[in-house]
Amino acid sequence: MLFSKETYTGRRAGLRERVGDGLILIMGNNDSPMNYPANTYKFRQDSTFLYFFGQHRNGLVGVIDADSGDETLYGDEIDIDDIVWYGSVTSVRQMADECGVATTAPMAALADAVAQAMKSGRTVHFLPPYRHDTMIQLMDLTGIHPSEQRAKASLPLIKAVVALRSVKTAEEIAELERASAIGYRMHTTAMALCRPGVTERYIAGQLDGIAASLGACCSFQSIASMHGEILHGYPSDRLLEEGRLFLCDAGAETVEHYCSDHTRTTPISGHFTPRQRDIYDIVVDCHDLALTHARPGVRWWDVHFAVCRLMTERLKALGLMKGNVDDAVSAGAHALFLPHGLGHMMGMDVHDMEGLGQQYVGYDEETRPSSQFGTASLRFARRLEEGHVVTDEPGIYFIPDLIDLWRAKGINADFLCFDEIEKYKDFGGIRIEDDVLITADGCRFLGEERIPYHADDVEAFLAARG
Repeated sequence: MLFSKETYTGRRAGLRERVGDGLILIMGNNDSPMNYPANTYKFRQDSTFLYFFGQHRNGLVGVIDADSGDETLYGDEIDIDDIVWYGSVTSVRQMADECGVATTAPMAALADAVAQAMKSGRTVHFLPPYRHDTMIQLMDLTGIHPSEQRAKASLPLIKAVVALRSVKTAEEIAELERASAIGYRMHTTAMALCRPGVTERYIAGQLDGIAASLGACCSFQSIASMHGEILHGYPSDRLLEEGRLFLCDAGAETVEHYCSDHTRTTPISGHFTPRQRDIYDIVVDCHDLALTHARPGVRWWDVHFAVCRLMTERLKALGLMKGNVDDAVSAGAHALFLPHGLGHMMGMDVHDMEGLGQQYVGYDEETRPSSQFGTASLRFARRLEEGHVVTDEPGIYFIPDLIDLWRAKGINADFLCFDEIEKYKDFGGIRIEDDVLITADGCRFLGEERIPYHADDVEAFLAARG
């Protein structure tokens, strides 16, 4: 376990108090077969189970009786066949002692506990499941079909978990700093390797190795591509080409499953062309503008749109946009170039708690999601609080199919200079991303070492590679 027993007992007490009554199920994950039963993916525990119970073993469920305060860790002991192959492991009783849970029981007993609660008319709280084996387990326990489980998941439990996990403590921030340090190694390695003739896949493979050797794994499948205009451009066997840009969006996950997420865009030839520099500097300035706005009490929605207005002003100065800036942003014209949001919450999940429902994680009664193209992909928008960790990741992308579609349909033609935009259809895309901690009076980067991102610093780093 990463933290002290008192940390986990305190977290569960806070959860119990917020939920109020009923039986709370916190489902751990099971092994997931890759291509046959005995060949499994590397095990990853459910983040919420880790947050409240701290145990990494598969096949566990934590149950909290919100009325009585009783807590039980359900799980079956490892048998001798498992020990032969995998060695001795901590018993369920020992795991319960480590995280301060008084009672343990075999998994078969969980069905009786849930059935008794339901028979007594008590609420059985569970979170939206995301793995199909968990869905089947929940169906066996509650009778709720998997197709109905997300809709019938407990809203009080979702809101309680979001409230607790959103604000990072000092010990969590220290672990996030460790993830950022690994991310620094990953991204500076990618920049050092970024040369003509190297494949995208080779660089991505090096990132995987660094993450695995210094932490648990990558926090998500690395995006590493010359086609930066593809938001999730996964690596291929393409050779990097002189004169193009290489976008790398990658992060690390520590052994205790706290994440980092950074993006850098590197000129493959070692220096930016004037046209690349023009666009790159706009993204840098948008990235840095967000840092001056982010502080407790400010809505991330407003930070996002401050960035959108600056981007529109600068693209207008380059002759790519026209008209009134505020009107253009209100109409969503900027989304041709920025079809995603400024950032998302970070923590034990790289998109922290996204599986619980983004409308609960990133939004609240004051700030509601939008259906407008681009703004609809803003994953986090509510007011910032001290202890929030968010990503700051503006970008500018020239997506040929999107440009063609908007031009053909005349979408936002009053604000877009399509003849000039046509000249950029071979450009690709640029994104710059860092992880930002909201402090008492502002914000700061996570990680002591800064991955170069200002254009002069990037070119100096590349020149120093030798």
